[in-house]
Amino acid sequence: MGYITLLSDFGYQDASVASAKGILAQVMPGSQVIDITHQTDPFHLQQAAYLLSAAYRNFPAGTCHIVLYDIFYGSKPALVLSEKAGQYFLAPDNGILPLALGRQTEGCMLCYELSDNGSMHDWISAAGQIAGQLQTMAPNALGLPLHEVKNAARYLQPKVEPNGLEGHVIHIDRFGNVVTNITEDIFSRTGRNRPFRIGLVRDEVITEISRRYNEVKEGEKLCRFNSAGYLEIAINRGNAAVLLGLRLQREQHLIYNTIKIAFE
Repeated sequence: MGYITLLSDFGYQDASVASAKGILAQVMPGSQVIDITHQTDPFHLQQAAYLLSAAYRNFPAGTCHIVLYDIFYGSKPALVLSEKAGQYFLAPDNGILPLALGRQTEGCMLCYELSDNGSMHDWISAAGQIAGQLQTMAPNALGLPLHEVKNAARYLQPKVEPNGLEGHVIHIDRFGNVVTNITEDIFSRTGRNRPFRIGLVRDEVITEISRRYNEVKEGEKLCRFNSAGYLEIAINRGNAAVLLGLRLQREQHLIYNTIKIAFE
């Protein structure tokens, strides 16, 4: 049986994570479930998409990723199925899949729509049943209708200009490293090998891309593209989020610190 992963915004303050795993154990006996994270900040779609994107590329073909982030999105919550690189993604139709997979999702299928009387138990059970079928069947053999998924709002994408990029903070890891929504692909296509200046708060500027944290002296700031291909702002053996004043502003839900890059 292939691997099953879980990503949610449930947290660990109650029994939601255990309940979800219990439901899956009933509909998929013997399945091996691996947690990506359950600490995604509520309503931070871009953070959830980044964490899914960073994790899935490390799994083998046949893995089924079940996303339990904001499952009650919309007036009629929908469970959709997408495939990429031989892996399967079961998620709400809330914009997370196009954002995480880095493309307009095509060939997506509608698996389930939650009724007015439906519950989280029903939604997770439906996801588990589809995941179980995918262990022995290809998606096009399931008889599911095609479905055009919702795309994430445009403001969640970096702003691209002829001589610059404007992105924002989407995640801060436990070391205080700050992840932006600017990918290496977007940076390369826009910059075309030109010199650049990455402007931070308090007139802080970075003009080089590092590969590793220890390429600068201890306590110095740096930028690098992390293993998921996202531009990361860090301080060697320091906390960039604290020292540079970068953060996710949770009280305003979707307001992020801005990172500007100017190309010469």
